[in-house]
Amino acid sequence: MTESDQQYEFSELSGEFVDDDVTVILRIYRPADTNLDWMLEVLDEEGNTTVWDDTFDTDRDAFEEFLATVQRDGIRSFLDEPVHKLH
Repeated sequence: MTESDQQYEFSELSGEFVDDDVTVILRIYRPADTNLDWMLEVLDEEGNTTVWDDTFDTDRDAFEEFLATVQRDGIRSFLDEPVHKLH
C-alpha cells in the first residue's frame, strides 16, 4: 500500500481553531485501524502546513502540545513560515 492509499483516523479534537482573529485547521491523526501514536499537523488559512516531528501517545497529548505552542508562541507563529516542522 502506498502512502497515498493510507487511510487515517482523525481525533475528535481535530478541527478549526480560532485565536486572535487567526483561523487554523488542527489535524490530529494516525493510520486507521492501528494503535500507533498520533501525529499533529496545523494548516493555516493559506494552506501552509506545520507538522510536529514527534508523535504523541494520545490524541489529548497532541492537543495539549498544540495549546501549549499557541500559549507560548502565539497563533500567528503558524503563519511565519510556509512549511516547517516542530519537535
